[in-house]
Amino acid sequence: MVIYFSGIGGVGIGPLAEIALDAGHTVIGSDLCASPLTEQLARRGVRITLSQDGADIARTHEETPIDWFVYSTAIPENSPELQFARDQGIRTSKRDELLARIISENNLKLIAVAGTHGKTTTTSMLVWCFKALGLPVSYSVGTTLAFGPSGAYDSESEYFVYECDEYDRNFLHFEPNLAVIASLDYDHPDTYKNEHEYKNAFLQFMSQSSYTLLWEKDRRFLDGADMSVDYEAYDELMDLSRFSLVGDHVRHNAFLVQRVLERIFPNLSSEQIVASIDSFPGSGRRFEKLAENLYSDYGHHPTEIAATLQLARELSDHVVLIYQPHQNIRQYELRHDYKNCMELADEIYWLPTYLSREDPNLPVLTPEELSMELVNASSAHTAEMNDELWNEISRHRTASHLVLVMGAGDIDAWIRQRL
Repeated sequence: MVIYFSGIGGVGIGPLAEIALDAGHTVIGSDLCASPLTEQLARRGVRITLSQDGADIARTHEETPIDWFVYSTAIPENSPELQFARDQGIRTSKRDELLARIISENNLKLIAVAGTHGKTTTTSMLVWCFKALGLPVSYSVGTTLAFGPSGAYDSESEYFVYECDEYDRNFLHFEPNLAVIASLDYDHPDTYKNEHEYKNAFLQFMSQSSYTLLWEKDRRFLDGADMSVDYEAYDELMDLSRFSLVGDHVRHNAFLVQRVLERIFPNLSSEQIVASIDSFPGSGRRFEKLAENLYSDYGHHPTEIAATLQLARELSDHVVLIYQPHQNIRQYELRHDYKNCMELADEIYWLPTYLSREDPNLPVLTPEELSMELVNASSAHTAEMNDELWNEISRHRTASHLVLVMGAGDIDAWIRQRL
């Protein structure tokens, strides 16, 4: 089957392209700019065009008829490529439909990792443990990995491990054998107009899963005292000192990974499992060390910010946060939740919000408006991605301060270019 991926460099589509390639399909794609994922796929011989004006897909379809057009949520309805595919009668879908077919065709048991926070780390850690323990696995993770591609299909595998995102209700297209919910908070107001809708989506996800593992605090968040689904809920205050990993939230993710492995591989000892978890090298943009005293993190929600600052404090007594908020529409939901989340930062450099999928009728909230309610507002400075900010970062690093660059927008790319 010939599959054309529009938005092939994204963290959702890129791993799926890797999986389709492994499964024996012909993969072709496009994106607006290069990324680590496009470079990785290009090394495997995938032809990728860095343009989406419709010319490449037309030429491709004439030379090699396309069977399936898969596009990312970032592709607008008036995209020339999407319009061409529909006009030609090519099967079109977002990523979930193709992935569900590959899982079904190969009789794989789906382990789906969901939740507002912790999905990427938990999924990456689980994939790492499969590999470290010598167990074949197929998987898709929404980031780059130091120990392999972001997505893979192994014909010897029994399980498919999937970072199952709730955005655009993606996770409701699957029926997992085992679901894992890492952590919950209301998010994605552009998909779920209120917290009630968000909770109901997760309850539906659990009802579609054969069994679910989650924390007691998240069961309470779901008002799930009478949930008619099969699940295990764990006390989030339990002792997790068995793990040597840094960061309280990382150790909580590690416990969920341990429970998954104990459940599906009862012959493995706890010692084997914990040792594999403790050797986890981390994943891209999840407190990723870029250089001495400089780390990058994808966090853009107050809960994530607070958790990552707690992790940073385990490593340094002086932490500096460079923060780029993500989506103006989301800031209207979060602005009052920032109050206490940055207490562990000695200094904060607050950037303008990265704009994506916005409501044009909403005025863009300024850094001053967003940071004014911080309990440590006197430590917050407004900043731009420019030479002045880079000089401040360099000054802090020279003083042996830990600098944490955080955001889901283009701040990560900017900092890597500076390095």
